[in-house]
Amino acid sequence: MVVVNLIVSIAVIVILQLVGMFIFSWITPFKDLEELKKGNVAVGLAMGGKFLGTAILLGVASYTNHSIWYLMLWFAVGYACLLIAYWVFELATPGLTLSKELQNGNVAVGILLAAVYIGTGFAISSLII
Repeated sequence: MVVVNLIVSIAVIVILQLVGMFIFSWITPFKDLEELKKGNVAVGLAMGGKFLGTAILLGVASYTNHSIWYLMLWFAVGYACLLIAYWVFELATPGLTLSKELQNGNVAVGILLAAVYIGTGFAISSLII
């Protein structure tokens, strides 16, 4: 029974991570994978931050909850906070369109966004019970 629970938990975590990355990619006005194929470091950094931010949320939600349903619920709450953080950051930086800067390869913006995603993931994960 423990092995089955472990396998199901891992499958759910992997699926949620993929869904999270798909949603981030879907809301981006450019094609992330095409930018990565071009060698766009800024997009790679931002995507890495998204991945780590969602992984932090998943890790804490998994560690603190013994129910797959609660894990998914807390991940959804944390993930919504990551999306809101992006939009708030976009509003807080007038004159700087984050998606355009990323697409143009602005590494500084990529690093900053990665830090925003990772920092938000850490901060929100402290609220997961």
